[in-house]
Amino acid sequence: MLSKEDQRRFEQITRQLRESDPQFFARLEDRARARRGRYLMLLTIVLWASLPAMTVLAGRMAGAICALVLLANAGFMWRFRRRWL
Repeated sequence: MLSKEDQRRFEQITRQLRESDPQFFARLEDRARARRGRYLMLLTIVLWASLPAMTVLAGRMAGAICALVLLANAGFMWRFRRRWL
C-alpha cells in the first residue's frame, strides 16, 4: 500500500508517461484486455466441463440453472468477442 504522497507521485508519473507515449499505454491496455479474455475463456471452459458433475451431484434443477447461466455467458462473450480477444 502506498502512502498518499507516494500515490500522488505515482499518478503524476503515470500521467506524464501517458501523455508522452500514448502508444505504449495502448499496448499495455491491449495486453491486459487479452489476459482478462483468456482467463474468462478458461473459466467458461472449466464451468462447462463441470456441468455434468454438478447436474449429478446437485440435481437436475441446479444443472439446468447452471446451463442457462453458461449459455447467457457464451452469448455475452460472443456478442462482445472483440473485447476479449
